Amino acid sequence: MSKRRLRLLLVAAFALTAGGVTALGVNTLVKGMDSLLPDARRISTFNRPGTVTILSADGEVLQKLGPATREKVAPGQMPELVKEAFIASEDRRFYQHKGVDPTGIARAMLRNLSRGSVEEGASTITQQLARTVFLSQDRTLIRKLKEAALAGKLERQLSKQQILEQYLNYVYLGSSAYGVADAAWIYFSKTPDELTLPEAALIAGLPPAPSVYSPLVNPDLARQRRSVVLQRMEQAGFIDSGELADAQATPIQLKPALPKYWNSRAPFFTGWVAQELPKVLSSEQLEVGGLTIRSSLNLAWQEEGQKVINASAYGGLEGALVTVEPGTGLVRAMVGGKDFGKSQFNRATQALRSPGSTFKLFVYLAALKAGMKPETTILDAKRCFAGYCPKNFGDRYLGRVSLATALQNSLNIVAVSLLQQVGFDKVIATAQSLGITRELGRFYPMALGAYEQTVLDMTTAYAAVINRGVFVPATPFEEISGPNGELLWSRRIDGDKGRRAVDSNIADAMVWMLQRVVTGGTGGAASLRNRPVAGKTGTSEGARDLWFIGGIPQLTTGIWLGYDNNRKTKSDSGSAAAAWGRYMAVVVKDLPVRQFPPKPVLTGTFKPTKPAKSTAQPGRPSTLPPPGEDRSQPEPAQLPPPTDRESDLPALPDLPEEPPQSLPPRGRESGAGPEPTPARPAPRRPAPAPAPTQPPPVAPPPTVNPSFPVAPPPVAPPPVAPPAPVAPPPVP
Repeated sequence: MSKRRLRLLLVAAFALTAGGVTALGVNTLVKGMDSLLPDARRISTFNRPGTVTILSADGEVLQKLGPATREKVAPGQMPELVKEAFIASEDRRFYQHKGVDPTGIARAMLRNLSRGSVEEGASTITQQLARTVFLSQDRTLIRKLKEAALAGKLERQLSKQQILEQYLNYVYLGSSAYGVADAAWIYFSKTPDELTLPEAALIAGLPPAPSVYSPLVNPDLARQRRSVVLQRMEQAGFIDSGELADAQATPIQLKPALPKYWNSRAPFFTGWVAQELPKVLSSEQLEVGGLTIRSSLNLAWQEEGQKVINASAYGGLEGALVTVEPGTGLVRAMVGGKDFGKSQFNRATQALRSPGSTFKLFVYLAALKAGMKPETTILDAKRCFAGYCPKNFGDRYLGRVSLATALQNSLNIVAVSLLQQVGFDKVIATAQSLGITRELGRFYPMALGAYEQTVLDMTTAYAAVINRGVFVPATPFEEISGPNGELLWSRRIDGDKGRRAVDSNIADAMVWMLQRVVTGGTGGAASLRNRPVAGKTGTSEGARDLWFIGGIPQLTTGIWLGYDNNRKTKSDSGSAAAAWGRYMAVVVKDLPVRQFPPKPVLTGTFKPTKPAKSTAQPGRPSTLPPPGEDRSQPEPAQLPPPTDRESDLPALPDLPEEPPQSLPPRGRESGAGPEPTPARPAPRRPAPAPAPTQPPPVAPPPTVNPSFPVAPPPVAPPPVAPPAPVAPPPVP
């Protein structure tokens, strides 16, 4: 081998070695840089900071808040016309470059210098996508370098088709439109595949200055920008001169629409979600946003509940409904009124109303816990309790009756007598163990619902009894995911597992008595075909509040009807029971029939409690006034202890279980007496009443999307016209 040939071989070998080393070095450098950059595949789960998506229990979108893409075009479904319009407008060499386009940069620089202004950008579609997903909008050299590096990584990890589709789903296009699907809907009330050439060109011209070029803001500028895009499409060969001329001559024909999911499909519920969110996430997590909340709501049940409330709360009446799953606390439906657009006041969570006889649940539970039994008998006779003289409905009395019969007929005298014998403290403790947090004073009217509660709290308490005594707080959350799809909170992991509030045998005995209320007592209108139902009616003084709270083993529902201004309804609790029955008859269609546990045998022995002293002092106001009391008046001085011997009756001996009894049907429950067994009639329409002089304030519908996840400001309840002053004396 000649020396020359040997020299050439050595040079070639050296060149190959050097080239290999250089390539290896470049490859190593690229891999090293890639390791410092975000994974491009995260784009598929991208959510902008501050966005919140609320889903129903089965994954349907209830609402999207913040700078969210509300609707995306599925992979492979983006129309070619739309893609061509954006490529011509934003990145003519999209299919030739690898993230950064030096030719495009040079062309833009020359054009901008020749025109003396910035008319053409140099960022590729890939760079814009990288900036949107991973970077800020800061105009700094460091950001531009990061943007270029990320664009290269996107090109290496994703196909051109994937990059273009993701860009078209996320690019901001003005007027709260994030992505082509949003823009097509907001500007033209169309889907992307329905867009015409001039419409697609108009949308494709928006990215450089979305707020400026928006046709809803500046239609003339939008038309000029559309013309530029059409000319570029013709230059790129996407359209011919004839199509260009026709499109140029087409006027802008807008058909604006609100962004999809802008308005909530269950606004009372999603408003409550906003209020509860800070209880499960940190302030840092809320600030970052990008949240996806899978809620507890059953959308079909929610829609049925809204229909039932709208139909039952006729005229000026309002209503509320809550459905809770006893074993989990999940709120499956929440209706806070007839029309969220007219009033955002949530009557299920914010309104404080007298629960009437539904509060007797806590009195009877306390009696069972103290050793009484459903068969224990109490004298139902006209009497006074330290100057407080309640009456049964119709001023009728049954004599000696069992607890079960007294509850079945909602006898007021028996409820107050039980409160006296068991003691205020035990009844209050029972209510508090079942989630009642509002202060309860030591007054005999407490037994009949003198202390106002919310529909949500009362329904959750009943759910705990139906759950065999285990109280689980109500929650709207199943799971909450963060910006990158990571699980931030899960009910199964982080949720409240519940606590025992009542012994299971006592809870079962209470449920057995509540079933008699429906099968042979005041709650007959709530009965369901071939299913056991346990529940209780309630009516406040003057029939201002109408309640029914009850359930089947799987679900507990509470319904309230009344006027916001607290005037008399001229109806009765049978209306609420009938509404409950209509709602639950639809809800339970797909649920298996389950039975409540059988009536247990209680073995406790009751020992009378020494009568508790009132917390009120002579001449000083009580903690909370009894129903009907004028709150502006001081409490009257204490009266001496009663002289009638019936007020200090000892516990009576247990008697054999008696068959169900009910009063003759002379009307239903009022705040002053028991409820007879009603048939299932349609709700009675009240007589016309004059409108209040001060109508309830109506909050106007929001004109812009409310900030989230910050809870909405509290809505002041409508003004309440107080009833005529009636001031019962305090109880010793």
